[in-house]
Amino acid sequence: MTAAATSTPSIPAKPAGDQLRFYAVWLVGVIVLIVLPLLFSSGGSLTSFSLIGIAIVFALSYNILLGQTGLLSFGHAVHYGLGGFAACHMMNAVVAHGWPIPLPFIPLFGGLGGLAFAIVIGWVMTKRAGTVFAMISLGIGELVASSSLILRSVFGGEAGITTDRTALPRMFGWTFGPQLQVYYLIAFWLVISAIAMYALTRTPLGRISNAVRDNPERVQFIGYDPHVVRYLAFCFAGFFAGIAGGLAAISFEIANSAYLGAIQSGLVLFATFIGGTAYFFGPILGAALVTYLQLGLTNVTSVWQLYFGIIFIGIVMFAPGGIAGILMMHRPLARAGTLWSVLPSYLVAIVPTAALACGIILTIETVARSSGGEGNPINLFGIAFNPASPVTWIAAAVLLVGGFFVARLTWQRLAEAWDRAASAAREREDRA
Repeated sequence: MTAAATSTPSIPAKPAGDQLRFYAVWLVGVIVLIVLPLLFSSGGSLTSFSLIGIAIVFALSYNILLGQTGLLSFGHAVHYGLGGFAACHMMNAVVAHGWPIPLPFIPLFGGLGGLAFAIVIGWVMTKRAGTVFAMISLGIGELVASSSLILRSVFGGEAGITTDRTALPRMFGWTFGPQLQVYYLIAFWLVISAIAMYALTRTPLGRISNAVRDNPERVQFIGYDPHVVRYLAFCFAGFFAGIAGGLAAISFEIANSAYLGAIQSGLVLFATFIGGTAYFFGPILGAALVTYLQLGLTNVTSVWQLYFGIIFIGIVMFAPGGIAGILMMHRPLARAGTLWSVLPSYLVAIVPTAALACGIILTIETVARSSGGEGNPINLFGIAFNPASPVTWIAAAVLLVGGFFVARLTWQRLAEAWDRAASAAREREDRA
């Protein structure tokens, strides 16, 4: 045998610049989490940031199923809720027995609660994927949610299980009574969970999960069992969802049946899909957006769920890759230096698109408040509209119809400018 035949081919390493950019992104994210409370120190801001952090962990755990393994679940909130109940029971047990377990370790027990349930039911659920898995997950979710109102000794009935996070042993002198300390606790677990879930995507299990998502028959042909891969991914997803539920229980000091309901499962599905399942940072963007809209719209309108539905339908129809997919579409143009040629078309399209969005909002609010008998004026970007006035209906119709036709023309020109920029980018790559 020759030396050439016996030598092992060397795998080219990533350039040092790419590795530095990779670590820089994570470092910037940690710095942002540290600095945010210093810039926005009000109690409402800290609560909002805490909820966004919990939602990000929850969405990333869901993307292990949907984005990585191709499993559409309608009952992922079961692991989230059981993790919350496990965390509450553990906190009460620590106080009752005087165990030396400080609060920062409690989310781990929430994760174990979600993992335990995933281990029990996952083997049967993951035998099939697609519609069968989706329907089973929906049935399991509704079964556990309804059982939470019956098994009062475990779930506390409608009142739920309450706890007191300040009664646990202190750690570094922190009582975790102030919301600022709770925020930093959630931020710590967010960083740890995000790093762990990203590392999972780079492991052989993460790679073979992608293969099972794309072609399970071929995976079985090369010697792997797709059922086992789906089961392991399901267990990991349940564990991290339980951590998110444990963080929620710490933040609210209560766990109830709302943690297990279909609304919670729907919100995490919306967040993950709107953000984009193909990229790791997609669920992060989606969770931040959905949580922010949920907190903001509930105080402004009574039909906030309708807006979520419209956004979801729009993403499915026009941007199935989600927000992350839209952003990553611009990456080749930015590298080739042709993105600047598209920006004027974007600026032109912004105005009619904003008019169309205002028309949709004004139409929805006018119909909702007129049919509901509400006489409150509609405040649209500082302009008050009376829902009972014909002027409001005319303005809504003009913005809706006019904005649609003008926006359609501008987006057609944008598509043409995009094609020219993409062609120029490909030519530059070919010359390089």
